Amino acid sequence: MTKKQLALEIIRRLKEAYPDAGCTLDYDEAWKLLVSVRLAAQCTDARVNVIVEKLYEKFPDVDALAAADVSEIEEIVRPCGLGKSKAKDISACMKVLKEQYGGKVPDDFDALLKLPGVGRKSANLIMGDVFGKPAIVTDTHCIRLVNRMGLVKDIKEPKKVEMELWKIIPPEEGNDFCHRLVEHGRDVCTARTTPHCDRCVLNDICATGKKLMKAEQKTK
Repeated sequence: MTKKQLALEIIRRLKEAYPDAGCTLDYDEAWKLLVSVRLAAQCTDARVNVIVEKLYEKFPDVDALAAADVSEIEEIVRPCGLGKSKAKDISACMKVLKEQYGGKVPDDFDALLKLPGVGRKSANLIMGDVFGKPAIVTDTHCIRLVNRMGLVKDIKEPKKVEMELWKIIPPEEGNDFCHRLVEHGRDVCTARTTPHCDRCVLNDICATGKKLMKAEQKTK
């Protein structure tokens, strides 16, 4: 089985296991997803979803956030961690949206990367979830799982993982595939405990699953 064939089979099985997987950050406008994904760095999506409600009560649109004092933003977002840097980035990003894009989020990957606080992961998330364009979000779940599955080999740097996945993941599948990896990583292929390979839908084709199966056979 080639890596591309493996990728297609993994995609098929994860579709069946997690048919409704999607972004776990709450948003109803593109700029709100930009804010949330910045706050989500080293913070749970669940906590971010609570904090942004308070943020939007006080600053309900791009113009309001752009005009807000950074210290006011920081006071609200502090529970998400790294409050000072996140508040600074959010403020600067909203100012650029207001001044250069009429308050709208650009649908161009390179333009997104130029926004303050926006990296490849955030830009890909926006491209895929907001604009429905090909995207691969290499978050910690994605990087951990694709290495375990054997889709990439000992690659930890997000951009390098992304570039390798573009070679084997159909463009139209990338965004949903990454969302499904998040759910699978939380439920089965966990980080803080031993992966639950015994109840994994990928056990027989995953590189880690195969290694564990061989180890079990040797002990019998």
